[in-house]
Amino acid sequence: MRKLLLILALAAVGSSTAPLARPSQASFANPVLDADFPDPTVIGTPGGYYAYATQTQRDGKWVNIQLARSNDLVHWRYGGDALPKKPSWAATTQDFWAPHVERIGRRYVMYYSAKPDNSDERHGLCLGVATARGPGGPFVDAGRPLLCGAGFVNIDPMAFHDPATGKLLLYWGSGFEPLKVQPLSADGLSFARGSRAKDLVWPNRKKDAFPVLVEGSWVVRHGGYYYLFYSGDNCCGPKANYVVMVARSRSATGPFQTLEQATAKPHSIILQKAGHWIAPGHNSVITDKAGQDWMVYHAVDARRPRTQQSDELNTRRVMLIDRIVWRKGWPVIAPPSDRLQSAPR
Repeated sequence: MRKLLLILALAAVGSSTAPLARPSQASFANPVLDADFPDPTVIGTPGGYYAYATQTQRDGKWVNIQLARSNDLVHWRYGGDALPKKPSWAATTQDFWAPHVERIGRRYVMYYSAKPDNSDERHGLCLGVATARGPGGPFVDAGRPLLCGAGFVNIDPMAFHDPATGKLLLYWGSGFEPLKVQPLSADGLSFARGSRAKDLVWPNRKKDAFPVLVEGSWVVRHGGYYYLFYSGDNCCGPKANYVVMVARSRSATGPFQTLEQATAKPHSIILQKAGHWIAPGHNSVITDKAGQDWMVYHAVDARRPRTQQSDELNTRRVMLIDRIVWRKGWPVIAPPSDRLQSAPR
């Protein structure tokens, strides 16, 4: 959500022409991509894993939607811009973030957030949609936004194929409002005719009580439940306090019960700051070839919280992965660390 400068060290992510590393190592240590790569979405494809992230600058040029590729979730090669041409409705602005990519039919569809050219105090952000023949792009915008509205409510989209109903659903939301879901058309380029958005999980309605906003939806189905992972509050800046929370439901469209509501715990947090890792959040979930679930997320390294000295504090968000363990019907994540651990398979 901020215009961040990215400096990618070749030792960390390699060049765009270097061969991908083979998944031969048995262990790894976080971060897996030690460069600014906010709001990561990772998907698996027959050709490997692809990661997409919020905008940045590289070598003095804007990268609208960042792209990286890996064979093993540990070694990543930077792939440039997945959305190299701005959409006609946001051609003069530079706010593109929180992409999600889903394969729909024979093509890949990207959902993302952007600021339209006519944005002012009343007209805020939009959800955009773009398509490509392959996961590496280039993605081309559909020509008009999927949904626009005031403030920053229409952000952080995530598409999900519901295996129980066969419906394609879109989750999104922030701006101090509830997380939302609405059915999409079969091609994923519009909302289903006659459908309406449904509210799912609310921020804390008590004044100034955590979390004052919720965002970054990600849904998985596990053991008969649908799990809605989400993040809040401040992602970045001097008051960064991002965490990952979770709720679950028997239906992809709710009603969802938060971890706090279901267990009487004081909160629904499953991932929070630890050691020098600050404000972890905005996760995706990916299953490796051995069937193990992994959480992919960004966090700020307090030892290097900026890309350059002039940047705001806690704005350099690097990519980490950690194993998900399922206990008593809920996901458990180890605190963020850079200890050596078993690698994905």
